[in-house]
Amino acid sequence: MINHGWNFENTYVNLPEIFFRHQKPEAFPLPSTVIFNHSLAKDLGLSPELENMPEFFAGTQLPPGAEPISQAYAGYQFGHFNMLGDGRAVLLGEQTTPDGRRFDIQLKGCGPTPFSRNGDGYAALLPMLREYIISEAMHFLGIPTTRSLAVVLTGEHIMRDAPKPYLKNSILPGAVLTRVASSHIRVGTFDYISRFGTPGDVQTLADYTIARHFPGIENADEKYLLFLRQAARRQAALIADWQLIGFIHGVMNTDNMSICGETIDYGPCAFMDTFDPSTVFSSIDTAGRYAYKNQPGIGAWNLSCFAESLLPLIHENENEAIKLAQDEIKIYSENVREIWLSGMQKKSGEENPSEFLKYMAENKLDYTTALREKNSNNPATIPRNHHVEAALSAAADGDFSVMQKLLSALSKPYEESEFSEPPKKPSEKYKTFCGT
Repeated sequence: MINHGWNFENTYVNLPEIFFRHQKPEAFPLPSTVIFNHSLAKDLGLSPELENMPEFFAGTQLPPGAEPISQAYAGYQFGHFNMLGDGRAVLLGEQTTPDGRRFDIQLKGCGPTPFSRNGDGYAALLPMLREYIISEAMHFLGIPTTRSLAVVLTGEHIMRDAPKPYLKNSILPGAVLTRVASSHIRVGTFDYISRFGTPGDVQTLADYTIARHFPGIENADEKYLLFLRQAARRQAALIADWQLIGFIHGVMNTDNMSICGETIDYGPCAFMDTFDPSTVFSSIDTAGRYAYKNQPGIGAWNLSCFAESLLPLIHENENEAIKLAQDEIKIYSENVREIWLSGMQKKSGEENPSEFLKYMAENKLDYTTALREKNSNNPATIPRNHHVEAALSAAADGDFSVMQKLLSALSKPYEESEFSEPPKKPSEKYKTFCGT
């Protein structure tokens, strides 16, 4: 049997059963490929022929070596603890690339799981295409991110609210997105295990995560403190990158924060047009908790939750453990500021960029264009909201050519393109939705 380059291992299933549930994806009988990421497939060591085999990306056929599971995790959603888990996703396994790297391969939208709560486990086409577009843009901008390997139609329809004018009704085509990540271990995974597992389970998860994502500290005397420190450094670099590019994640709950420092879970995210530090796009963030200006602070809040789960491992004396953890969170905040300042100095050409940012805000300038005009350290093409919406509007009518043109431009972000221009009339009321 030809395996088409699949090279799976399944190390996560060696963890205790509290961490996951065995769960096969729903087998959709008539899947069809909408888009296939050839460059990513090549990087993963997969055959380009898989574009014509949508059954692998709809759950109809499992890749050889797959051992599908749904992962358990919790999360502080808008500051409140909730039990969560993969409610519409299945981890097929871990693909080992020709050069020895390891990536999770996950199907998103492939039916209900034990963690679906009151959801149906399915996904609509347009939110999956949106994740594909934004995650590819982030990749080519050099920002650590999960990526999308494929989007396939399931051949079935699902019921959803229709918040966009180009959605004629609430009956939408179902789709599955294949997501590729260094792993899907989240801060929320630690939230869950520290709340519902044993101290030994927390240590098991920490040791597994260190071995997979932070090699070199396994034998250190203070490895769990180093684990917190290195994870915090990655988050600082990531969130500084978001701030520099004008990206707003939209829903920075702890379940949406990858422990290895990748952007994950593209729901109500978007890029700023007019510079305004208070910008919020998410329809559910009515209080502005996850506004652009708040993202660094929310990163610190989330890391505090992560640190809390590690306290018994950091030091046997709780007060000393708390002090050590607080010091690391303080360093994180300093790192975000330093990385952002250095980056903004390069982007703006200003030693003190705060005055220029104030000028942009007062004059309601387009963030990307204003910085592009200062020097060449700024991208010309980002996934601007009006272009993303135009691509999705065309896709809703079965025309994917607009999306393909947009993706081609986004793969060369420092080159001018037809998608570089800001909107003629920026909408201050633009809203994004989770797509669940």
